[in-house]
Amino acid sequence: MNETARPQPAVCVIIVSYNFMPWIHRCLPSVKASLLPATVMVIDNASQDETCRIIRKEYPWVELIENRDNLGFGRANNIGMGLAVKRGFEFVFLLNQDAWIEPETLSNLVVASRKYRTYGILSPIHLNGNGDATDFGFSEYTGIKNREQVMQLTNEVTSFPFINAAMWLIPAGVIRETGLFAPIFAHYGEDRNWVMRVQKRGYGLGVVKAAFGYHDREARPISRTQLFYSEYVYFLTEAVNPFYSLPRAVAYSLLAALKKAGKAFFSGRVSVGNAYLGVALRLCGKRSDILQTRRETRIMQR
Repeated sequence: MNETARPQPAVCVIIVSYNFMPWIHRCLPSVKASLLPATVMVIDNASQDETCRIIRKEYPWVELIENRDNLGFGRANNIGMGLAVKRGFEFVFLLNQDAWIEPETLSNLVVASRKYRTYGILSPIHLNGNGDATDFGFSEYTGIKNREQVMQLTNEVTSFPFINAAMWLIPAGVIRETGLFAPIFAHYGEDRNWVMRVQKRGYGLGVVKAAFGYHDREARPISRTQLFYSEYVYFLTEAVNPFYSLPRAVAYSLLAALKKAGKAFFSGRVSVGNAYLGVALRLCGKRSDILQTRRETRIMQR
């Protein structure tokens, strides 16, 4: 392919996979059935099942890139996003492996993006796997519970502060301006950080009323380990928040974690205090990566 010529179709769908088999026959055919044709790129994170064999045999139209190791969501998506931008695609559509779309979804997203150019990210409505309600995360971010509430939206595109990256349409120009996902995030947090960076550049994030996708996951109780990992990710996101000066970033990340540790120790919850102390120490261990990420973000914002 001529790397400088804009390809047809205009959209490159990027799916990061790891043990993709439970959803592969819903996800990939849904893109193939799109009214707007799209190129599909699967970045496989060293799946341990038959994902790659199935794609090669049953979906030869998919461009498959096989990583030797599990690079995580952000770094694997960076491979696809970098290639899509280099090849001249107009849009990138990030699609979770456990998600699928309706035939009109891509075309409705693209029409909205071309019409409302102040949006750096557009998302469809995220329904759950059964389609009888919205995905629990989407509901938390937007307050939208079902299709009936979607129909009550008054605008074609509605702005929200954050929606997770399970289904994002991004103009390639926004990727060129903003950069790729920050590799400091191993798993989770990369999408929230990228939204902040897009917003720092003056773009919005919106939901397109006429576009629908399905996200097949369930809300489950989280373990103690998962809880404190999510706390670590939250504080790490604050540490590299592009809206914060360095002193404020330190206050809202490291010092905030230490404050939580101190409160826990003072109230006699020693194990909780130790956990937050561990979070603070982990942030200290990321000091050089945090500073590097902040430098790179600052350079891209110029």
